This record gives sequence, C-alpha cells and structure tokens, in this order.
Amino acid sequence: MKTLGTKISEYRKLKQMTQEELAIKLNVTSQAVSKWENDLSIPDLPILIELSDLFQVTLDELIRQKEVTAVAKVVEEPLRKPIEQMMLRVVVDSVDGDKVRCNIPLSLVKIGLELGMSMPEVNGNDVLKNVDLNQILALVDQGLIGKIVEVESSDGDRVEVFVE
Repeated sequence: MKTLGTKISEYRKLKQMTQEELAIKLNVTSQAVSKWENDLSIPDLPILIELSDLFQVTLDELIRQKEVTAVAKVVEEPLRKPIEQMMLRVVVDSVDGDKVRCNIPLSLVKIGLELGMSMPEVNGNDVLKNVDLNQILALVDQGLIGKIVEVESSDGDRVEVFVE
C-alpha cells in the first residue's frame, strides 16, 4: 500500500516537476511539499483537490492507501506493477444462487494460456467461455487495471473480471 506522500512524489515525478515547481503551482513552500512526500504532514483539502486535478487522478486514488480498481483505468508505465505481482479476480453470481470467487495470479494465467487453458464452466453454465484471457493479458500489457469485463447472460448470470 502506498502512502499519500509516496503517491504525491510519484505523480509529481510523472509530471516531470521538481518539489519547487509543484510548490509554486500550489502556492505553498517547497518545504511543505517535502513534508507531504515524507509523510510528515498532509495537505489541506483544497490543496488535495488541486493535486488530484493537476495529477489527473480522483481524490480516492490520491488519498486512499488501498488501490481503487472498480473502474478500469490505464496506469502509466513507471507506475505499473510487474505481472508477477498482479491478480486476476473472477466473480460469478448465477441466478441459481451459485457464487464463485477466484483470485488467480496473472503469471499463472499466462502460463496456463501457453498450455492451452480456457475459462471453465461454472455449474454446467458456460457464461465464462466468451471471456478472452489473451485479450485481457494484452490489455494488462498496455497498463489497464480494474474491472475489465462485466457480462450478464440472458439467464441473469453475472460475471465480472478484475485485474489488480
């Protein structure tokens, strides 16, 4: 989990700004920026709002320590996790009451695909068969994380696929 200070530092560097340049944009001292980045203090709410606008992230993404991945987003190259640290989460809720929750390391998914693996049936239902794992991996390679797929079958079965 990343702290607010770590995120401010990373986002600032992505914008290729110095602490001094960020301080000038926000009308604060460079010492204030340094304290934020070292988690010695936190910015006031109006400044947090300015930071989220400047860094083009939501306030949730900026201030929460837990990653917010409900909505798919593209992560810029320097902030991407290696595939060995990422998980594929599959959530299936069937009309029959079946609830399936799978958390699979993406590196294992990649190996499985190389061996010819495909998505399984859940309780005889093939609602997952149209989920293209190769396409999901291609999207992840481009930096996409969050909810990648949301499918509801005509029978009312619901499938969600997340990458975290």
